[in-house]
Amino acid sequence: MVLPYGRQSIDESDIEAVAAVLRGDWLTTGPAVDRFEQDIAAVAGVSASVAVTSGTAALHTAYAAVPLQQGDEVITTPLTFFATATCAIWQGATIVFADVSEDTGNLDPAAAAAAVTGKTKVVAGVDYAGHPIDGPALSKVAHDAGALLLEDAAHSIGGSLDGVPVGSLADVTTFSFFPTKNLTTGEGGAVVSTSTEVLDRAREFKSIGYTRDPEKWHAKGDQGGWYYEVHNLGLNYRLPDVLAALGSNQLHRLDAFKKRRQDITDRYNAGLAGIDALRTPAHREGADPMWHLYPLRIQDGRRRELFDHLRGNGIGVQVNYIPVHWQPYFAERGYRKGMCPIAETYSEQEVSLPMFPDLLDSDVDRVIELVREFVGA
Repeated sequence: MVLPYGRQSIDESDIEAVAAVLRGDWLTTGPAVDRFEQDIAAVAGVSASVAVTSGTAALHTAYAAVPLQQGDEVITTPLTFFATATCAIWQGATIVFADVSEDTGNLDPAAAAAAVTGKTKVVAGVDYAGHPIDGPALSKVAHDAGALLLEDAAHSIGGSLDGVPVGSLADVTTFSFFPTKNLTTGEGGAVVSTSTEVLDRAREFKSIGYTRDPEKWHAKGDQGGWYYEVHNLGLNYRLPDVLAALGSNQLHRLDAFKKRRQDITDRYNAGLAGIDALRTPAHREGADPMWHLYPLRIQDGRRRELFDHLRGNGIGVQVNYIPVHWQPYFAERGYRKGMCPIAETYSEQEVSLPMFPDLLDSDVDRVIELVREFVGA
């Protein structure tokens, strides 16, 4: 049996929460969505959130709500899932890749500052593996340029930096609730922001761009109960109640998920410490990560061999990520290897070991033993 690198944790209370919606009147656009949005806002330390159908939809919605326009530039990291970049391109923006910090793999504020131009509209950091970005430094870079800071927190809901929750560190933050993430709705995501204007635009964009709010209508007076207006283009990114109910119930266990992920990280760290060829994940002072990944780095050039060794022994490891600018889409548009050498080196060394709340200590120990066996420790 293969040990997966990540998987959901579903219990009977999750199943009952979904079943209760199925027994009710609302499968979508109902009260479970409203409740889930309130629950997410509370965790993020903000007043409201907008639930959507995926982490990718959250990014697309956030970029649309900024709003990005043709010719705007977005500075971001190449050490991420490619949607962090491609969703901005859908809104007409140009991507400018900046390098990462060598320890965390997060967007380096100095590299981001060096990439700023008069066209910079958004600086988009990613909480790689669940370690929060340097929010204060990146906010300064963005705000000094007249831009906004977006935090792609697909890995990190429930984390914090210096006591400030992820969701309150940036102007706009996006979450993902894919099954391998820190809580799940099956597929799903959310946008939070410190700006009510951004949230209003996000809510309209994810609802196909139309509004039933009479205060926003161009037409005046009583137009009838059927009336609505479309002011801007949008998409149907509405999260259904059945999935929102699962998310709200999962949030009851978020603290337990976080503790278990930290315990697993600590166990890996202890078991793999003191081995010259290996680099365990960094943890900066003041950061309280919500570990989504355990990104081990092997520094002797044998990442492929370690990957195959673990896979061959039934351990479902992964690599996170192939640098975005190496993808053919970007290579064909002039992006080149060598642009972000720190991120590229990180990627070439990285192997994600299994990490999920239901992982047993014995499973962690088995992984540690296989890694130590490979490096001869």
